Amino acid sequence: MAKTENKTIAQNKKAFHDYFVEEAFEAGIELCGTEVKSIRAGGVNLKDSWCEISDGEIYLRGMHISPYEHGNIFNRDPVRVRKLLMHKREILKLFGLVKQQTFTLVPLSLYFKGSRVKVQVGLCKGKKLYDKRDDMAKRAAQRDIERAFKDNDKSR
Repeated sequence: MAKTENKTIAQNKKAFHDYFVEEAFEAGIELCGTEVKSIRAGGVNLKDSWCEISDGEIYLRGMHISPYEHGNIFNRDPVRVRKLLMHKREILKLFGLVKQQTFTLVPLSLYFKGSRVKVQVGLCKGKKLYDKRDDMAKRAAQRDIERAFKDNDKSR
């Protein structure tokens, strides 16, 4: 069987800043034709989006897909609620974790898998302010180390 290539469309960098990602799940997404065309053009934003489970189904809220220029009457609302496609047992597992513990479902990335659009949904725990500061300090230290190695290599 041929291996399918994953082409990333959009990433939710804010999710990695605000949350600890415990586990990631792949889900399909229910879209209409003009939305897919707009996604192919790169008109999508995951920044303030989140997932919600209701009536045994999982929905994506707050994701903005820009209207397709040539779509006229077929364009849908850019921030409409979109249904995610997952197995029932995965949804029930996520529902149990979200209800019992302090987990949140956040879309991490949007990508093409073959010709289909997929969403990577993260099971996340919120970060405290001091956790964010620790992460920023670690990143700054790592940049300083890399900069020092780079300067050391140039001096040789």
